[in-house]
Amino acid sequence: MLFWLALITFAVAAIAMIVLARGLLSIGLLRDAAVALPAPPPRVSVVIAARDEAGGIEAALDSLLAQDYPDYEVIVVDDRSSDATPQILARKVAGGGRLRVVRINELPAGWLGKNHALECGARAASGTILVFADADVVMHSDVISRAVSHAMAARRDHVTITPEVVVRSHALGMFMGVFTMFFTLYARPWKAVDPNSRCFIGIGAFNLVRADVYRAVGGHNRIAMRPDDDIKLGKIIKDAGYSQEMLLGRGLMSVEWYPTLGALACGLEKNSLAGVDYSVAAMLAGTFAQLVFFVWPFAALAVTDGATLALNAAVCIVSLATYVATARMVGAPRWYAVGFPLMAAIFVGILWRATFITLRDGGITWRGTRYPLAALKANRV
Repeated sequence: MLFWLALITFAVAAIAMIVLARGLLSIGLLRDAAVALPAPPPRVSVVIAARDEAGGIEAALDSLLAQDYPDYEVIVVDDRSSDATPQILARKVAGGGRLRVVRINELPAGWLGKNHALECGARAASGTILVFADADVVMHSDVISRAVSHAMAARRDHVTITPEVVVRSHALGMFMGVFTMFFTLYARPWKAVDPNSRCFIGIGAFNLVRADVYRAVGGHNRIAMRPDDDIKLGKIIKDAGYSQEMLLGRGLMSVEWYPTLGALACGLEKNSLAGVDYSVAAMLAGTFAQLVFFVWPFAALAVTDGATLALNAAVCIVSLATYVATARMVGAPRWYAVGFPLMAAIFVGILWRATFITLRDGGITWRGTRYPLAALKANRV
């Protein structure tokens, strides 16, 4: 029995590595995009939702206001912040320049706070190209120029960019590599560019979309109650027949995802179950598969022998190689692979915890606002 399990696991792991390796090699780098803008260039509106972002928004805004793109504006929607965010924004606006601030004091029914803020920012935008960015993303000065140039040259309606992830500990870095590997295998983002594929992609750090396309698909109003709004924005764009592509922003964009593993576990409470459209069966099936294919083979090294041991060892080698191949997406060191089996098990535990809390509480709490599960499940796209 254990021999056949090892054989099947090896076959699946090998296929997964081949598919992922080929896919990753096809994903382009933003830094390879040449800056070639028409005269005049299209106006760009960068829209940011901010709620209690005092810790990171100033550095992010400094990088945005230093962009070399010739015609753009930055719209920050202050969504009921109670920390120093309003004061930081007021100081930046007083300095003059491209920054505009929209203040929201009340969240209407039927909306997640971030999604409502982004929709409001898009309504206030004057650009023919919208860039939705997170409030803590730091960008090199030519990011917008490169992204717009690539979108126009490749005729993409939607371009999303993955940032390099800054971590405070090796444990967080190892986990980030595991998260990226599993997410990449699940989403297959390299297929989003294929008009014949059902795969789609969207990254909250940087979603560039033509304004007319955004409005044609219904904007954030279509995904008003989706905590996974970034990738679901990509879904409604792809489903409507528009073109999209993901690029790697390594070396040009960076963000600190979470400061600790505990904070990460709490942060994933809001969208873990949303990622499988609130299907507990899908969550259990997916996490069981993760344990069987990516955790058990390492444990099996201690309890098997002969051909079964050899197959499990081969599975472990393939899994570690797959991890290393994926790590380039977020700039993680290759040696972080040593933590793969432990972090894979922790990832499953975090998903189970998030599912339990969501079901127990009958919804999620995000940035101080509670959203009922029934309303979240009703917003299917």
